[in-house]
Amino acid sequence: MKKDDEKDYTLLDMFLENPGQFLSGEEISRRLSISRTAVWKQINKLRQAGYDFEAVPRMGYRMTDAPDQLRAEELIAGLSSEQFGRNVVILESTTSTQEEARLLAEQGAAEGTLVISEEQTGGRGRMGRKFHSPRGKGIWMSLILRPEQPLHLTQQLTLLTGVAVCRGIQKATGIQTDIKWPNDLLLSGKKVCGILLESAAEDDRVRYCIAGIGISVNLKEEDFPEELRPIATSLRLAGGQALNRTVLIQHIMYEMEVLYKLYNEQGFQAIASLWEALSGTIQREVKVQSQRGVVTGVAIGLNPSGALLVKVDGDIVPVYSGDVEFHTR
Repeated sequence: MKKDDEKDYTLLDMFLENPGQFLSGEEISRRLSISRTAVWKQINKLRQAGYDFEAVPRMGYRMTDAPDQLRAEELIAGLSSEQFGRNVVILESTTSTQEEARLLAEQGAAEGTLVISEEQTGGRGRMGRKFHSPRGKGIWMSLILRPEQPLHLTQQLTLLTGVAVCRGIQKATGIQTDIKWPNDLLLSGKKVCGILLESAAEDDRVRYCIAGIGISVNLKEEDFPEELRPIATSLRLAGGQALNRTVLIQHIMYEMEVLYKLYNEQGFQAIASLWEALSGTIQREVKVQSQRGVVTGVAIGLNPSGALLVKVDGDIVPVYSGDVEFHTR
């Protein structure tokens, strides 16, 4: 008797051998020697793995979309970066790439080591929020950095990562995103990417940082939970077509490496200028929920540490952390 996984592959092979054609439930049942109920269960398993099907009464099922598979050899072969992404771990599923990367960093993994997963079952954003990371639809990855800087300046690396991802997306797809301080990328006001930077330090010196990057690449409207649909989007929804995730990762790794070198050589000001040019936050009225309370005013730039400068009734208030809402009177 075949195992469940073998049934999955056999059913998938049937659709791959008959592209664009309907396969009836009766035919599938006969060829695989399984019940019609088992056929339906196998179809749903493939849907959960990122495959899409059209179901028509009396005609059966037709595969309409298949996820692109991330492969380490293909990713490395197309990299333009010298170090970032060349040591890569690709997982089918994990709770969180942040945790996987942290374990590797503790074991001495080199700077530039990249962990990618096809799905995250417990992906997280800032303040412990859950991050939606379905299989085969997005880029869920974490990059190990080993900067030589004080712990209090790691906020700058969050902003650097935002610039790198924004530039990588634009060069790979032609889609222009807006950076929202401190760690989101937006498309038409909806979130398309989240960034989470976590650090380990000793004596106020950074031992390593993990730059977590989550990009909704090929999600369709129905792939988002209902509560996220008003506030989240994907590159596919914006561009009208599925995108190659491998190419996108390659561009982002290149931009990360270039900007990281620039940062190490020239300091944060060069990164801050790039961030402000790409920001969708500057010169907008904002309402920031910070630990010190609510700050409402016009965002005018960044201070030397990466804090958001907000003009409030003639005073300039630096905001070091918090959630930004775009405020309208």
